[in-house]
Amino acid sequence: MTDRRDVPQDDDTQPIDSSFFSPAPQRQTEWASASWTAPPAHPTTPEHWFEPTPRPAAAPVQPKPADRTGTGVGTILAACFLSAALASGGTFAALSATGAFDAPAAPVSNADPTSVRQPVTIDENSAVVDVAAKAGPAVVRIVTGNIDPNALELPEQGVGSGVIFNPNGWILTNRHVVAGSDSLTVELKDGTRHPGEVYGIDTLTDLAIVKVDATGLTAAGLGDSDALRVGQLVVAIGSPLGTFSNTVTSGIVSAKGRSIQTDGANLRNLIQTDAAINPGNSGGPLLDASGVVVGINTAIARDSTGIGFSIPVNLAKPLMEQALAGQELQRPYIGIRYEDIDAQLAKDLSLPVKEGALVSTENDQNGNPPITRGSPAEAAGIQPGDIITAIGQTTVDGEHPLDAVLAQSSPGDTVVLSVLRDGQPATVEVTLAVRPTNP
Repeated sequence: MTDRRDVPQDDDTQPIDSSFFSPAPQRQTEWASASWTAPPAHPTTPEHWFEPTPRPAAAPVQPKPADRTGTGVGTILAACFLSAALASGGTFAALSATGAFDAPAAPVSNADPTSVRQPVTIDENSAVVDVAAKAGPAVVRIVTGNIDPNALELPEQGVGSGVIFNPNGWILTNRHVVAGSDSLTVELKDGTRHPGEVYGIDTLTDLAIVKVDATGLTAAGLGDSDALRVGQLVVAIGSPLGTFSNTVTSGIVSAKGRSIQTDGANLRNLIQTDAAINPGNSGGPLLDASGVVVGINTAIARDSTGIGFSIPVNLAKPLMEQALAGQELQRPYIGIRYEDIDAQLAKDLSLPVKEGALVSTENDQNGNPPITRGSPAEAAGIQPGDIITAIGQTTVDGEHPLDAVLAQSSPGDTVVLSVLRDGQPATVEVTLAVRPTNP
């Protein structure tokens, strides 16, 4: 069985070129002057397209002249009132005789399909205000310095964002914000500055952890990124352009499970959002309407408007736990190259399932086999063409891709993989290794 295209690898992340994400070396912003032009004399787009077309005024109705020879108006009205009184009296007497007035009133039914339900109004503006007030103090600006001993100019500076996840000075940010820096300065919302150091770099995603020597800081709460729904309100906070600290923007979750190719790296399982994210926002939090962190803003699509990406916070939680325990940041490693199965791939290759992870059957363009030699996958007997359908009790699908599920385990853990081999179900036990920096 041959693959229809090059397949991603669970362990092929390369160092990320920070020029794709980070603002250029800090300098005075040049502002373009605004020019105002008069509207064209004959605009081609009428401004009233969405307004109702006015109808011609109807001709006034002329009152009909009164018939001077007929019966007087007073006489006619008196006769009408008398007839109505007599008729109602007779109707009342008839209904009383039948006992109609003694019957109990019919209950009002709430199941009437024609009843109108009152809409529930959600004040999103108020939600954004509350999120900004709650989480804003936990968002920091990170200024990095890169010193070239052979350069004659001043050291270059890069600026990004971060979020405090523990009051004792623990900060989550992007790897590309701090990678290769010689110095770090962390600035709190109130303007207080602390020197920082990189505690660890993630080998799987674009994440890093920074530590400052401070206590009693305001920390943000952590949410559940798996529970996010497309269309849900989200808020981004950061320092766009490295200048406008604690800028708040809002939008929605546009999509989940996105994969993008950046300069030198593949980023997978991302949250797509239309909340405005600009250079300098990298490393800042994406928050839900309750004010908890659901993602870390990491990238924007070039030549686009409203297409930004965040790393789900659930992928970052194992790293934060390791840092608080004083451990080295490590990711589990299995050592296979695979492709996520979708309906089209299943159709093209006549696969027995429409979800899962298909282990590649061919070497990559560099001649590397789909199962890395000496890897946990090879030791466990995983074979090219195997379809991994579950890890433990978690089904591998679009919402739970293989690498994201594995990321919830730790190196040294033994996990049970459910696989289909030649259409027959089987289970394979794999003891996870430590993911190398450059696998």
